[in-house]
Amino acid sequence: MKAVRSAPPGVQVVDVPDPADDKGVVTVRSASICGSDFGYIAWGSTFVLGHELAGTTADGTPVCVEAAFGCGHCEWCRQGKVNLCPHMGERVPGMNSDGGMAQYFAAPPQSLVRLPDGLDVRDACLVEPTAVSWHGCRIAGVGPETRVAVVGGGAIGLLAAAAARALGAQDVALVARHPHQLEAGERLGASSAPTGAYDVVVEAAGTESSLATSAQLVRPEGTVVVLGVFAPGTPFPYLDALLKEVRVLSSICYCRYDGGRDFDDAAGLLARQPEIARAVISHRFPVEDAAEAFRVASDKTSGAIRVVIEPWT
Repeated sequence: MKAVRSAPPGVQVVDVPDPADDKGVVTVRSASICGSDFGYIAWGSTFVLGHELAGTTADGTPVCVEAAFGCGHCEWCRQGKVNLCPHMGERVPGMNSDGGMAQYFAAPPQSLVRLPDGLDVRDACLVEPTAVSWHGCRIAGVGPETRVAVVGGGAIGLLAAAAARALGAQDVALVARHPHQLEAGERLGASSAPTGAYDVVVEAAGTESSLATSAQLVRPEGTVVVLGVFAPGTPFPYLDALLKEVRVLSSICYCRYDGGRDFDDAAGLLARQPEIARAVISHRFPVEDAAEAFRVASDKTSGAIRVVIEPWT
């Protein structure tokens, strides 16, 4: 089968064996490029990339893949909080195991999430990053009457703005660097001019400056939820947070919770609001052009937000 493999400093389209395991095999219809894929390339990975994917099972059922894989046995997995499993790092698609940017992908059957009616499998690769954003907004307490600011205009930030709207936020503001990101935010109901102080600030850029901006925008006793990934030693604006008694909340992946599952919530949101995919998916490439897809995804001046490879249809 064809697959997109990390080949530092770039990627290669290669032929690899089909999955040996016939359980949970998905015929991949769409796979999108995440910022972490570039991190894996930089770290020297030589695995097949891709953890944002959707496709069909052997009987034609359309599914997406909940790509945080736990051990399935520990107390956290038994609670449905696979994102907190101490063994989750043992299988990270694209980093230390082959991912789903391939014709087929074998996933644990419990990680397959059926798509709701109305969600095109070509767009459903967005369920995974939407679940990341939904989870962060949910655990931060976004709801009716809350004012939310999102710092970062990439896909995670834009999907956080959409999630905050869906959770009932009174108003949502987006802080972003590039005009095309602000335009996409406006399409999703986010203003581009933050005013006042916010109950919840979603940090979604992963930079020192985005942390500082988040601490400035949050109200006293408000919440900053951090979705970005930071290198060890990144300075934190502690004094700004201290003087306002800010609650700083970290957020990792997604999980099940009492009465729900972040992946189901994310898929339902995308099904109800197809404009989200239209605003966030900026480019689509066939597998043969994977190297160009990664080049475009790395260049924000290209207008890229989420770049999708849909090579196997």
